[in-house]
Amino acid sequence: MEKEDEYREIFLAEALDNHEELNRLITELEKKPTNQATINAIFRITHTLKGNAAGMGYGEITELSHTVETLFGEIRDQRISLNTDIFTALFKAIDVLGALVRSLQDGAKVSYKGIKTKLEVICRTADAYAEAVSPAPPKQSRKGRKKAAVSTESEAAEPTSTESQPANGAPEPRANLSGEASHENKVVFSDLVQVPVRKLDNLLNLVGELIIERDRMMASNAALHRTNEYARLNRISSDLQYSVMDVRLVQVGFLFNKFHRVVRDAAALEKKQVTLILEGIDTEIDRNILQIISDSLIHLIRNAVAHGIEPPEARKKTAKSAEGTICLRAHNENDAVVIEIQDDGKGVDLERVRQRAVQRGLLTAEQAAQLNEEETVMLIFEPGFSTAEQVNAISGRGVGMDVVKRALDTIGGKITVQTRRGEGTTVRLDLPSSMAVKGTLLFEAGQTEYAIPLAYTEAVISLYPPDIHRVGKGLVATYLGKTISVVFLKDLFALPQEGAPRPETLLQPDLDQMHPEAKLDVIVVSYGSRTIGFVVDKLLQQKEIVEKPLMKPVDQVRFISGVTILGNGNVCLVLRVPAIISFIFQGNMHLQTEVLL
Repeated sequence: MEKEDEYREIFLAEALDNHEELNRLITELEKKPTNQATINAIFRITHTLKGNAAGMGYGEITELSHTVETLFGEIRDQRISLNTDIFTALFKAIDVLGALVRSLQDGAKVSYKGIKTKLEVICRTADAYAEAVSPAPPKQSRKGRKKAAVSTESEAAEPTSTESQPANGAPEPRANLSGEASHENKVVFSDLVQVPVRKLDNLLNLVGELIIERDRMMASNAALHRTNEYARLNRISSDLQYSVMDVRLVQVGFLFNKFHRVVRDAAALEKKQVTLILEGIDTEIDRNILQIISDSLIHLIRNAVAHGIEPPEARKKTAKSAEGTICLRAHNENDAVVIEIQDDGKGVDLERVRQRAVQRGLLTAEQAAQLNEEETVMLIFEPGFSTAEQVNAISGRGVGMDVVKRALDTIGGKITVQTRRGEGTTVRLDLPSSMAVKGTLLFEAGQTEYAIPLAYTEAVISLYPPDIHRVGKGLVATYLGKTISVVFLKDLFALPQEGAPRPETLLQPDLDQMHPEAKLDVIVVSYGSRTIGFVVDKLLQQKEIVEKPLMKPVDQVRFISGVTILGNGNVCLVLRVPAIISFIFQGNMHLQTEVLL
């Protein structure tokens, strides 16, 4: 059973890759229906998928892939001309084929007989037409043609007697069977090895435990910290950690190539003409991060088609080409991976966004009028927000963009939007290149050690009590000429449980009792369009940590995303910055209107 499970995993990996490649090739073929190279590639892939499925005993996949292969055999032989109806059937067949492959994982029941029959009818229609227009030679059925082909091949394989012997009648010497000079007997091995992801995850977890143990040993033997033995241990363990992380990296093209079909289907539903351009597909990123943001990218691509790209008639009126363009690009920037989704559509109507925000009760009309462009455009990521007038399969339900924001929050990513009316919109995602190691800043608050991700950290500054001022129920200070709110973290963590009444001075410690010359350490963090200063008791160090998720029953703690173990053996809590900032501004709306604006 273990071997069968292993073979099944290998088949699934190859079958899913084949399915995605079929999606891409058929999307390309729809644009150039006479491209013989694409037709041949599709024929080869379906033939391979059929053979693999037959070898594993998956009859349903074998039957449908065989039918698709037969159809493309007819297309390759120019007995069928591709048209819109055939492409519709092909896309449906590929979707059902993918569902059959995925059903091996989830056990779902998939109906495939209908589309299989439809493809068979197309093939039979082509046969009937070919026989009707064929010249005088006798008609042959498909079975007859196959027999004739086999007979011809057999005759070709058996040489005549005159060819098998030399002119003098002596038998031709046989080939050297010893293998000494025959290069055809050489065995060649591939340089690639397929490894299940769960094994890499387990290996990475063990390496993380090794790093934690290394730090503990070095902290407990601080006097020997600089000896050669510990220096070599530190170097080797770090090299091992980054080597395992490197194994988990995949090229973003692995995901980007899937979006040709997404754009095609969305454009067809919206009755628009859209071209997808991919750039930087060789950029590498952690596979887990790519998997987490895959749904987010689908939402962003479909949103660009539905809300960004205009219909062909509207584009022509503004001197644009009838065909819109969406560019999906990736590149490395410092230790992060940046993914951008850019369209040349109409841009975001900021005034319409403000109106919808007021209608949904997210803001008052006075607050909405004070929002700048950056803050206004970020409202599209609020749950339930949509500017669409009608609901269809893509847009109008207010579901999607808030999913994007939540997904990025879970991995410590950032999202920004730049838009220009009539020219288009660019959505930028700043993602960590790996989830195995997280760069953090360690500090103390209330005699407890915490870590805050560097992805949200802008700066560390020092303030004195006279630099902090009261505004309403909050505190503010000036940072780089901009007014930001200030929060004492130890006071925030000392709040009563959710549902209990909040004190009036939620974010105001008694500054009057502090000495005017007492220096305060402030960590300036940003999330979305909001910047805030966290006052801490003591700054410790900047450190890369291996974060472990919280387990039940504390996995739903609001302000904490995970934990790590420091070299001194203490458990260090990792702050969830998006949740903290959202809590502060939701509970103190005056900060949003009086400070950030």
